[in-house]
Amino acid sequence: MSVHPLSDLIRFTRRNSPFYAELYADLPPDVRHLTDLPVVEQSAFWAANTPGDNRVLTAPLGEAVVYKTGGTTGAPKFSCYTREEWRDFVTAFGGGLVEAGLRPGHRVADLFYAGELYASFLFVLDSLAHAPVDNVRLPIGGGAPLETTVPTLEDLGAQVVAGTPTTLCRLAEHLIATGRQLPAVELLFFGGEALFSDQRRLLAAAFPNAEPRSLGYASVDAGLLGCPVPGPDPRVHRVFTPHTIVEILDETTGEPIHEPGRPGRVVVTQLFRRLMPVIRFPAGDRAEWTDVEAGHFRILGRAEEGVRVGPVSLYSQDALDAVAEADTDGRVTGTQLVVRRWDGRDGLVLRLATAPGDDDPTGLEPLAEAVTERLNTVRPLYPDSVAAGFVHPLTVEWARNSDLVVNTRSGKLVRVIDERPTA
Repeated sequence: MSVHPLSDLIRFTRRNSPFYAELYADLPPDVRHLTDLPVVEQSAFWAANTPGDNRVLTAPLGEAVVYKTGGTTGAPKFSCYTREEWRDFVTAFGGGLVEAGLRPGHRVADLFYAGELYASFLFVLDSLAHAPVDNVRLPIGGGAPLETTVPTLEDLGAQVVAGTPTTLCRLAEHLIATGRQLPAVELLFFGGEALFSDQRRLLAAAFPNAEPRSLGYASVDAGLLGCPVPGPDPRVHRVFTPHTIVEILDETTGEPIHEPGRPGRVVVTQLFRRLMPVIRFPAGDRAEWTDVEAGHFRILGRAEEGVRVGPVSLYSQDALDAVAEADTDGRVTGTQLVVRRWDGRDGLVLRLATAPGDDDPTGLEPLAEAVTERLNTVRPLYPDSVAAGFVHPLTVEWARNSDLVVNTRSGKLVRVIDERPTA
């Protein structure tokens, strides 16, 4: 593993990356501490990190793998790794899979997405191949029809199924709808997005002997972030020391947080990447330390996963918490926020999924009222804005998991959908 001393990495980057050279132009020549460096501003980083006339890279592309990142909106964003950097990346992450529960001989189905320069399928497959225990890899992919995926899992005796929570839930819903289960599956490795309690109930019905576990925390742009920490909370991860430095910064002051339980935004520095340096790079998530000395932190969700409806700011976590508190019978298996505009006003629709066969209106109507009441209670500005005529009342739209909108390239659930006209 080529882990570079921080001071050496900073000197190398300033000398060879025009973007970082400009960012650090006013700093002393010998910088040794991360806190002496500014946090990267993402829009400027991606504006400089383009296929042509790239100003972030420290060398011309001669030997590398290139992946696309940043979803499907806006201009495409690209991340580059040398052969050695990619090998270091998947080797470290593969070691974390053992902490997530991978055991010798496990047959692992990879249901992440591939193609269009997307990394997750190949990343998980390579991480399994570089894991320190033997395993059997089943590269099925998230785009395969469920009608063929299920027989493949059965015929090859898959014991571990890896995918985004959305992909796993769609598979579970298909199994339930066809009256089947996969009792041979022991582990459900999820990544790319959070797994919520409503989804756990759906997965338990289809995979009665399987335990959902995070396979780790990483992204193709930010790189290594967190290794799974065994325990009851799958959101807790451990910093990939010595390869990575994770900071949690106060969202107002930007100062590093050094005490547990105080939320902030995640900023990462990769000590093994030099072609496309990642130094004090915002990962796009919020987190809090749970054990500072051990490097354990809890992921709290995407920093930008919210929406403004008229004058009201809402986060997807607000809706998820309202559903969890109101849904005492565990009927909701998926939640999506949809913003629409009609008659000159914005309106929020909660799209809630239930399991196949669960569509009794006598039970769903009171649940919809309870969810609405709870969300209005925790975000009183919303009903106040309704009364003032600024927005439409909150409504609930019932659906199945297969109706929820996903990113067609990554298979991840799109938690917030803005259907308002742009013109």
